[in-house]
Amino acid sequence: MADAALRSSSLSAGYTWPLREHSRHFDLGHIFNCAVTDAIEPAHTGSLGIHHAGLWECDLENNSLIWSGGTYDIFGLKRGSAITREQSLAHYCEHSRASLERLRAYAIRHKCGFALDVDIRAAAIGDRRRVRVIGASLCEGDAVVRLHGLKLIV
Repeated sequence: MADAALRSSSLSAGYTWPLREHSRHFDLGHIFNCAVTDAIEPAHTGSLGIHHAGLWECDLENNSLIWSGGTYDIFGLKRGSAITREQSLAHYCEHSRASLERLRAYAIRHKCGFALDVDIRAAAIGDRRRVRVIGASLCEGDAVVRLHGLKLIV
């Protein structure tokens, strides 16, 4: 019932799925972690990266972020620079930020995965980009301790 209510809400551009169905939607267990993909450099200085995609992780204890190089490229930020979640959210257009925050809270509360298309403004060039955010909750015991996933330019 809660999933139906979410799908019919203002988050129609996003969706969630139970973790037990995670391999049907996006098998995060079989992609490289941020440390591995961070070694991949963009094809040209200033380009978006080889696959126009990047990995991300957020530790829910302190909201610290770990991004692969591709995620920095999507946001137009220098690879490896320190970035807080608040600084990251400032790049999201208001409607996208609000939708992402609601969907993120739902995913944490219900221990599920999610996907949402958002609009961001890249820092270095200021252009608007459409990005698909795909994520999944990581649990320790009964508690969600981390979110991780993929961001893709769409």
